[in-house]
Amino acid sequence: MKKILTFSAITLLALNIQCSSSNDAKNSERQNDEITQATLDAKKQEVLDYINSFPCVDSCNYIAFGSKPCGGPWEYLAFSSAVNQQTLQNMVNEYNQMQHEYNLQTGAISDCAMVMPPNEVDCVNGVCTIIN
Repeated sequence: MKKILTFSAITLLALNIQCSSSNDAKNSERQNDEITQATLDAKKQEVLDYINSFPCVDSCNYIAFGSKPCGGPWEYLAFSSAVNQQTLQNMVNEYNQMQHEYNLQTGAISDCAMVMPPNEVDCVNGVCTIIN
């Protein structure tokens, strides 16, 4: 009977250690996938640098940017019609998805106020600017 109890105890201990190691590995992987505020800031700067690399020549437009925890964008960015709109859309979609994931990871909350699109976007001193 002692041998059975000893064997059972060793088996349970081995299973517990295996499960703990597996959970530690999963937590480590999840931490590597976590999005930080620094990551978001760098991605936002990448989008802004792309937009700012095109002077307003013809006309300007705007795009919803960011992902509020309650839904909707945090802001709108003005950009020149000279940008490759598909490239910009892809960059913004990637940022918005990253921020959505960040919101979920951190349990972020916001004021849930709806940010309205700009009434007017125009070229001011060679820069596309939101005019409200």
